[in-house]
Amino acid sequence: MTDAHDTAADSSLRTTGGAPPDDGGSSATEAPIPLLEPREGIPPVIADEAALAEVIAAFAAGTGPVAVDAERASGYRYGQRAYLVQLRREGAGSALIDPVACPDLSGLGEALSGVEWVLHAATQDLPCLREIGMVPTRLFDTELAGRLAGFPRVGLGAMVENVLGFVLEKGHSAVDWSTRPLPEPWLRYAALDVELLVDLRDALEKELDRQGKLEWARQEFDAIASAPPPEPRKDPWRRTSGMHKVRRRRQMAVVRELWQTRDRIAQRRDVSPGKVLSDAAIVEAALAVPANVHALAALNGFGQRVGRRQLEQWQAAVDRAKALSESQLPQPGQPVTGPPPPRAWADKDPEAAARLSAARAGVSALAERLNMPQENLITPDTVRRVCWEPPKPADAESVAAALAAYGARAWQVEQVTPVLVAALASP
Repeated sequence: MTDAHDTAADSSLRTTGGAPPDDGGSSATEAPIPLLEPREGIPPVIADEAALAEVIAAFAAGTGPVAVDAERASGYRYGQRAYLVQLRREGAGSALIDPVACPDLSGLGEALSGVEWVLHAATQDLPCLREIGMVPTRLFDTELAGRLAGFPRVGLGAMVENVLGFVLEKGHSAVDWSTRPLPEPWLRYAALDVELLVDLRDALEKELDRQGKLEWARQEFDAIASAPPPEPRKDPWRRTSGMHKVRRRRQMAVVRELWQTRDRIAQRRDVSPGKVLSDAAIVEAALAVPANVHALAALNGFGQRVGRRQLEQWQAAVDRAKALSESQLPQPGQPVTGPPPPRAWADKDPEAAARLSAARAGVSALAERLNMPQENLITPDTVRRVCWEPPKPADAESVAAALAAYGARAWQVEQVTPVLVAALASP
């Protein structure tokens, strides 16, 4: 690797020693340096148990945090499973592991238990890592750290360039990672994704400490690491793109039947559902409720490329929806828990609407002073819930307890409570 690359750690505080992060760029005058090759070259892909055992031993013997990343095949395969796992740790170097050939990485996860894992946008990768037995007990999320520190662009490429002064090539982020064998340019890209992740972590830790936000970040990281797996989404068919056009319950039933049929086919074929039938085609059929295969074939998305047998299975789904009794049809909307949509507040409860308006203004001003996005300061849903049903009395102690009950971290409670107390007291 070039001498310039070996200076990564020395360059890791390019922004923190100069211009504040909210200026959107590095304070360094030199042009960013393209990062073209991992410093030890592209590591071989680990695809058997013997090689995996060597990697586990090497990473267990390493020191400091471990950089972790995963590549999925979103848009190509069914589900969100990992098709490549990348790691890097001081003393162990980098590793690329094929989780298709080595589907149980729990031994690696156990070897790294207690070690801080460095991920970028951790909540995106943790579900697929959990599936293969890798669950961190401690983590540092460089994307979330960037948000808390006030960086306007928090993608990995932008953060590495602004903070460390290196340019990552990002051309392979959306490729089909289920491809085997993986092409060398893809493997190079994957290895580079973890190459500077620990350097980025170290620089961001210093910046957060400088801003007095390091403890806040640690609370956020702990909350992510300790969060249970998300519950399966109820009625996922309701999230079909274009669903807002579907008004009648019979039409909604058509969406449900087509969506569920498509999902079964996609799962069986291990392909992305969108490659089986588009959301637009599902909505088109739901609005038309075609009487037969010929009517279905005339709709967008069911044209010449769809064979007779496929048309018949889609029409059978439509017919099942048409045969349902009124009591079997889905209800419009989903059961709502919590406050109504804010647009309805003025009519339902003008005082609550006034409280919400004051709270939003206060939270916005506080987020601006703290130089971070409002949603990272406190979730909009939490603000709505407190304003719709304020605690009684609406004093600092009661508001703080309410925020904690809704899942706010201690630093958020401390910062936001005075703002909400003032908003709840406003006429």
